[in-house]
Amino acid sequence: MPRAITIVKKPPKLEQKKRVAAYARVSSGKDAMLHSLSAQVSYYSTLIQNHDDWFYAGVYADEAKTGTKESRPDFQRLIADCRAGKIDMVITKSISRFARNTVTLLQTVRDFRAWGVDVFFEDQNIHTESSDGELMMTILASYAQEESRSASENQKWRIKRNFEDGIPWTGVMLGYRLKNGRYEIVPEEADLVHRIYSEYLSGSGYHNIAKGLNEDGITSRFDKQWGQTTISKILSNYAYTGNLLLQKTFRENHITKKTLINKGELPMYHAENTHDAIIDMETFQAVQEEKARRAARFLKKSAPRKIYSFTSLLVCDSCGKNYRRKITRTGPVWVCGTFNSVGKAVCASKQIPEETLNAVTAEVLGKHDFTREALRSRIKNIVVCNGNMLIYRFQDGSEVTRKWKDRSRSQSWTDEMKEAARQKVLERRN
Repeated sequence: MPRAITIVKKPPKLEQKKRVAAYARVSSGKDAMLHSLSAQVSYYSTLIQNHDDWFYAGVYADEAKTGTKESRPDFQRLIADCRAGKIDMVITKSISRFARNTVTLLQTVRDFRAWGVDVFFEDQNIHTESSDGELMMTILASYAQEESRSASENQKWRIKRNFEDGIPWTGVMLGYRLKNGRYEIVPEEADLVHRIYSEYLSGSGYHNIAKGLNEDGITSRFDKQWGQTTISKILSNYAYTGNLLLQKTFRENHITKKTLINKGELPMYHAENTHDAIIDMETFQAVQEEKARRAARFLKKSAPRKIYSFTSLLVCDSCGKNYRRKITRTGPVWVCGTFNSVGKAVCASKQIPEETLNAVTAEVLGKHDFTREALRSRIKNIVVCNGNMLIYRFQDGSEVTRKWKDRSRSQSWTDEMKEAARQKVLERRN
């Protein structure tokens, strides 16, 4: 008797929810705008999660960024996730929030369509996957770009009027605060400016001035460590004389918004006695002359940068900086750039004698005497760790770890040092 066959029905295919994300942006860092951004994020989160057919894929938000820039971090993250197939649809308020550059907008939307991602613009009620979506977007994006150009021209007109009236463009400067269009001195910061100018004229360089301020526990206006670039800018800032030289830079255009140095393309404005001076004109001129003198002396001694066998290969495990070659009394050594510039308090790494480094590397490469060609062709980088450890990372992805030994005191003495010591002994006997 044949066995009965039981027919099992297939379970109904579950319909996959559409993965929906949102993009929000505000173009100003002011508190009101940031509050608006927070409200947008909350609105989109609620909207998506309350839709039964949608799966919440997150809200991507950028603050204080313009729509014409492609470097918006969350916008770039959104693009990466769409490319990776993590999102099916993106909701955004309007075309101008998404991008004001027509070329950028259309290229991005076309990429999204190629990845199967639909973009919905709420204000315009446009789905990009619809047949007439791209035509309408082209027209509307052109209007958005023209709006950006018009806003840019209005801003330039306001800036020009301020320049003509001697009103500074920015209030971000040590020693002053901008109040009602005029710089007012901050006494404690003005003392720091005086100190920097005084130390420079006394012979100190940018590095030593910055190092002294850091060692004294004094931070910059924005609570950061001092660096050579910051010191140089302070020593070149004409505004400390109580006068202003305006429009030294300008924006290339409303699309790239690239800042360029004004080399005569636009007029500059010189406004005298616009605010109280921190540095008198004689001191300021003396500093500029000293800067020029030191620069000329440096240029005379400048020479092409030498590339040694280990240049750009040695990486400090403590701070991430590259090691550099340095000549000492005991011969050439390799030392971490941070340790060499700032000291042990910031990076407690050790210097490695070049002779020791050559010997260990030759052993790792299986050579009696290693060659630069073999080193460069096989080694990707060498991580220098505490405890005299070296991690050799090869081009093929493999790693080898070696420990190097410190030189004994006798090994650290060069022939010249030994001869000098002998002469001192002879002098004492005589």
